[in-house]
Amino acid sequence: MHPDFRLNMNNIEVKGTKDTLIEVARQLFAKIGIENTTMNDIAVTSNKGRRTLYTYFNCKEDVYLAVVEAELNQIYRSLETVVDKKIPADKKLLEFIFTRFEALKELVLRNGTLRASFFRDIWRLETVRKRLDIHEINYIQSILKEGVNANLFEVEDIESMAFVLHYAFKGLEIPYIQGTLKWSESMLRFLFHGIKKNK
Repeated sequence: MHPDFRLNMNNIEVKGTKDTLIEVARQLFAKIGIENTTMNDIAVTSNKGRRTLYTYFNCKEDVYLAVVEAELNQIYRSLETVVDKKIPADKKLLEFIFTRFEALKELVLRNGTLRASFFRDIWRLETVRKRLDIHEINYIQSILKEGVNANLFEVEDIESMAFVLHYAFKGLEIPYIQGTLKWSESMLRFLFHGIKKNK
């Protein structure tokens, strides 16, 4: 095991062996870096044998992608909580946006050296995100439908609008995480009213 890292297994609350391996790997990656972590480190630190580790994962790349997927799943559970709230659709969309960006920022910042990998490997992560992106687009569609039904939104093509909003949000992720973008009243007005001046 890497000499700079000690992990208290009592602090890991997981449901099964695979979850334990993923959480141990996440903490190792965050603390000492993906490059410095070996499959043996993960096996030893998690008190599992190498055979057990290789039962679930073929290589460190597989473990890394499983870590990213587990982290992204936490974000989507947070978004699902927002979608299920009994609040007006316009307020729900704003809360959805803030929850989404803050959860992603927290994910990146809490994972130490994984931060560099997030920014460097953003396109590699698309492999993991594709399936999860579908959930987010569906969540946005759901909110837009609620807003249209409540006469709060005027959207002719809900499916296309959800797609556009989703990819607009994705395009703003890195500036938001880096702190160069902050949501403002004018940006939120643009989201709801566009740039054309009302007469």
